[in-house]
Amino acid sequence: MWYKPPVALLECVPNVSEGRDAARVDAFAETLRRVPGARLLDVHADAAHHRSVFTLVGAPEALIEAAVRLTAAAIAVIDLRCHAGVHPRLGAIDVIPFVPLDSTPMADAVAAANEAARRIGDTLGLPVYLYEAAARVPARRRLEDVRRGQFEGLAARMQAPGGRPDAGPASPHPTAGAVAIGARGVLVAFNVTLATDRLDAARAVARAVRERDGGLSHLKAMGVGLPDRGVVQVSMNLTDYRVTTAADAFDAVTGAAARLGVRVAGSELVGLIPEAALGGRRPEDLLIADWHPGRLLETRLDELRAATRPRV
Repeated sequence: MWYKPPVALLECVPNVSEGRDAARVDAFAETLRRVPGARLLDVHADAAHHRSVFTLVGAPEALIEAAVRLTAAAIAVIDLRCHAGVHPRLGAIDVIPFVPLDSTPMADAVAAANEAARRIGDTLGLPVYLYEAAARVPARRRLEDVRRGQFEGLAARMQAPGGRPDAGPASPHPTAGAVAIGARGVLVAFNVTLATDRLDAARAVARAVRERDGGLSHLKAMGVGLPDRGVVQVSMNLTDYRVTTAADAFDAVTGAAARLGVRVAGSELVGLIPEAALGGRRPEDLLIADWHPGRLLETRLDELRAATRPRV
């Protein structure tokens, strides 16, 4: 069967709070593959973060259905009461962003986020907070504000003034917490590993490079430990790669680390990256592990478009 790109093309990048049980991650991926019209392009699982990121593209209706099915699958097997990882998390399925691609307007992504929120809240009994372009409350526009307090702080948050979710019940799911659903532009998740086990160094570098503390524009960063590897990492989100590229972030981390007497050991992408986000540099210049052309968003979209051409 050929894949025909829809008129409205969205990306959906759900993050699930499971990165250690390979069988579970595979089952989540298979759940997504079974959704007609949704194409699973990438799966990234990380044990230290205890998190998996799935990258899908398709029509809004297909991606909404995929989000609902994946949420149900995550709720069924993940218990956040016995979950711990270095990445902050709000729920068993932590975040579901919808991203417009090509000429699709942001309004289509907002509509998809709202419909996914309605279905997940109503049919699965999971509280939903809307963020970024889908936010109904200005204070919830930034994901880090929505996630503040994490799973453990949800009950108190929902009882506080202004803490009621945008959809679903007004109390946390006992094992799955809540979910943040949003609409945003293309985001690049890019992590740089430091050749040290000094968590203080990773946190100092994160402070030096992130926008919040006077660093690079449109760059979010946190320093985390990777105990299974004996190193630390600067975990970053580039929220507008047209302003700050992965090359910019890599150079900033390299410089800040060098000032602490620490060298960069490597880097990794979580999901796919637009070619322009490389900043004109070769992937090997940025020490990106496991690089191949299929990591480029444009390459994967071109493959889907090519599948619609008539066979002769």
